Amino acid sequence: MFETISALTLARMQFAFTISFHFIFPSFTIGLASYLMVLEALWLRTGRDVFLQLFKYWLKIFAIVFGMGVVSGIVMAYQFGTNWAVFSDKAGPVVGPLMAYEVLTAFFLEAGFLGVMLFGLERVGKALHFTATLMVAIGTAISAFWIIAVNSWMQTPAGYAINAKGQFVTTDWLAVIFNASMPYRLAHTLLASYLTTALVVGGVGAWHLLKDRRDLRKPNEATRIMFSMAMWMAAVVAPIQIFAGDEHGLNTLQHQPAKIAAMEGHFRSHPGGLQGGAPLILFGIPDDKAQVMRHAIEIPRLGSLILKHDLDAPMPGLDAVAPQNRPPVEIVFWSFRIMVAIGFGMLGVGLWSLWARSRGTLYDSPWLHRLALLMGPTGFVAVIAGWVTTEVGRQPYTVYGLLRTAQSASPLAAPAVAASLIAFIIVYFGVFGAGTVFILKLMGHEPHPGESGPLRGDVTRTAGLAPGPAQDAAGLAPAE
Repeated sequence: MFETISALTLARMQFAFTISFHFIFPSFTIGLASYLMVLEALWLRTGRDVFLQLFKYWLKIFAIVFGMGVVSGIVMAYQFGTNWAVFSDKAGPVVGPLMAYEVLTAFFLEAGFLGVMLFGLERVGKALHFTATLMVAIGTAISAFWIIAVNSWMQTPAGYAINAKGQFVTTDWLAVIFNASMPYRLAHTLLASYLTTALVVGGVGAWHLLKDRRDLRKPNEATRIMFSMAMWMAAVVAPIQIFAGDEHGLNTLQHQPAKIAAMEGHFRSHPGGLQGGAPLILFGIPDDKAQVMRHAIEIPRLGSLILKHDLDAPMPGLDAVAPQNRPPVEIVFWSFRIMVAIGFGMLGVGLWSLWARSRGTLYDSPWLHRLALLMGPTGFVAVIAGWVTTEVGRQPYTVYGLLRTAQSASPLAAPAVAASLIAFIIVYFGVFGAGTVFILKLMGHEPHPGESGPLRGDVTRTAGLAPGPAQDAAGLAPAE
């Protein structure tokens, strides 16, 4: 299978595979940490047990997702030294310190307070425990800040010089960190994380609302609150995300016009003026080999209006880019449309929930609940599609316009890379598949009074493996 594939292509496949798995977990933990912070704040302010139920319910899930995110992130980082040693050597003086700042600030902050957050609710004071939860939530956001700073610098490099060894060295750290695309990318990523979490929480709430309706049981207050909070988040954040995405697109047009041309499917330039602006291509079949869009369904001049706010504005196409510098349209065109379609789906769910809420039927709208359940995992699809759009659209560069991907890979033989890729596929699907099944099992029961936290005894009970008398005697199981 891998005999005719180059080592470079295999290295790219391996990095894409591992980072796609990894990206799922931070996109959930960033939003979930903030959600836990809000739940605990509401519990402390109101004293209502229902918020404590929800806090403990989602805390167990957070613990597992956080652990899988850390493990997948460590594995992914090793590839910089194995498969991408040339990139590490040339960009390391800039990228390395930023990654170190992420560890020193965010990871240490999360690690220092995570244990208190997970296991200290009944062992420390309420104020200290809330402080721990707050610090973990802040830590996840700081982690995103540094990682996005690294990625954004690779997209829009600034504040650097190139020394005699061909290495990038920093001349202005503020310019490196706050490069041209960083604020837009950070806002877009954080909002995507919050929406991803809202869809998961809303999907779980919708599942239990549907079960309550089917089983004719008394509605669960915690389930209703969970669903209501998720729908508020979708209704408020989805339009903000669409606006942030539009601003990010305008920034990308300014600094990476070839990426925008690939996203929009514009193989040819549109001069504008009397000849009209660029159309908005809704769908089509891009042909990279022939450099044409086949069977295009388009709206005339709307592309120029969206991207330049002028119906007759000129729009550069890929014909203005040297052939060897063009990104693959066949991938970017469709990944971008998947992301946008899901974004508008989120907006639709949010608007539907507002309509149902205004009619007093938020908890009695089975079709809304079915849609929310269907949308539950789509946030993960959207963030991966967005990542594919960003990274594949940057090709053929690792550092945009300066260091090509083909010049960044380690001098490895294809069989060696293929062997590690196969090993990753087997191990990842085994380990993370089991973790996902366990998370779904935790989501399968409703929050209830007396909801347990993520102590060892609680987790084993939830998994159906109740601790024996020796464990109880050793104090590993909490008192009932």
